[in-house]
Amino acid sequence: MNPDTDEKTTLRWQRDGVLTSVWQEHIGYPFESQERRFANQIWDVAIVGGGITGLSTALRLQEAGKRCIVIEAHQIGFGTTGGTTAHINTMLDTPYHTIESDFGIESSRLVADAACAGRDLIARNVSAYQIACDFEYKEGVLFAQTDEEAAALKKIYEGSLRAGVDVAPVNEIPVPFSFRMAISYRMQAQIHPLKYLLAIAQAFKAAGGTVVQHTQVSGCQRHQDAHHLETPLGSIRANNIVYATHIPPGVNVLHFRCAPYRSYVLGAQLADEAYPGSLAYDMQEPYHYFRTHLLDGKPYLILGGADHKTGHGDPEISFRELEAYLHKYFDVTSVDYRWSAQFFEPADGLPYIGKLPGGDEGTYVATGFGGNGILFGSFSAVLLSDLILGIESPCEKLFSPLRVKPVAAFTNFVKENADVVYRFVADRLAIEKLEAMVELAPDTGAVVNYEDQRVALYKSPEGTLNALNPVCTHAGCLVAWNNAEKSWDCPCHGGRYDISGKVLTGPPRKDLEVIPLH
Repeated sequence: MNPDTDEKTTLRWQRDGVLTSVWQEHIGYPFESQERRFANQIWDVAIVGGGITGLSTALRLQEAGKRCIVIEAHQIGFGTTGGTTAHINTMLDTPYHTIESDFGIESSRLVADAACAGRDLIARNVSAYQIACDFEYKEGVLFAQTDEEAAALKKIYEGSLRAGVDVAPVNEIPVPFSFRMAISYRMQAQIHPLKYLLAIAQAFKAAGGTVVQHTQVSGCQRHQDAHHLETPLGSIRANNIVYATHIPPGVNVLHFRCAPYRSYVLGAQLADEAYPGSLAYDMQEPYHYFRTHLLDGKPYLILGGADHKTGHGDPEISFRELEAYLHKYFDVTSVDYRWSAQFFEPADGLPYIGKLPGGDEGTYVATGFGGNGILFGSFSAVLLSDLILGIESPCEKLFSPLRVKPVAAFTNFVKENADVVYRFVADRLAIEKLEAMVELAPDTGAVVNYEDQRVALYKSPEGTLNALNPVCTHAGCLVAWNNAEKSWDCPCHGGRYDISGKVLTGPPRKDLEVIPLH
């Protein structure tokens, strides 16, 4: 799989509402869907979503002898996997001492084992299928810059040791910051996520699996012992369904247990070649994360951070803050790439992997990975395939979406969902009022009042107006304009739409309604 950066390749990835990542820019798109003839077929498993979770699960099940089909609404690598920074960590966003406090020491050790299993599945696939995806083991260095951070880092370090994680104090860090304390997690890793993803898609296809792209699942019914997935290609039938869509579609209790966030990334070249040789993370809130990747013979510093809840912060400000931070501490020659990706924070700190709450028999889901999507997406393949194959797993109960853990989850659950309720009310009272639509600058959007109607209004660079109903088709919140990515983002559950109202990311399944302008 050779990188291909001609204009035709770049256009494959470009779409309103999505900034092209460094991975998408530096890779061709050789993967083609199979022939679309599904009449009278019943698959063992239909996997909805063609990212790291869906394809890893599909490959593992196909290897075990199941007949699987992957259904992707856009194209393989379009979503979060195409925008990840591909840190593969046993160091997690939810620290082990927090997991130990909320769930117990045995659960903390189980989570550490799960993290290793996710990492090891990636390494196994790279080896088994000879995947040239720049897989490298790295140290992962977490550093504290204040006394308060050092005290917190000491707890993180001790909790990691109790969980059985390979970690040790270090006296040097790979980035140019002063620090009070640092620890290094051993056997972390990094990859080129799209080279890996496209390779496992090819392996799945070679094993007899079926992949269809640009095919949205608009609904599902179960009857006669099979799931009937509604698609533009007709009904696709399967005995089991896995929703590997980052967050399940429709309205589900998991939408109230997972809060959507966006994280921002820059790809830069440095004048002094001071690229970090390890993965690195500070302890600010939100934290910054650093790594290096060689692309077409050129090293790039990949810096991420400036996270905020989807539809709440200003993405342009996040990019400006991140770029200012970059220039403050590094000798930057150029910033060649800027993009963002979405993640979902779980209410109690652990992913939800298993049977879908309220779903029909044989319906599975994986969501709530926080900032550890590549890792937990891969671990989900291990756990979900075990569940579908009837193999007992010690992790089933801990990660079950059906779990009830009010002590661990209650504070975050109330905080995140009080905000959702607020958005339902406040967005209807604080709509931006423009005296005339001409005041809207070219290539920008806003929710405005127009002839006593709320309108999501976008003005093209040429001055053409495009109007949409601003009510998210998922659960009725009002969308907000994202000027950095030219999209309409839902502040409640993270749905995103392009300037024409087409769904970019779930949970909504339906596009925004187009409003004719007179």
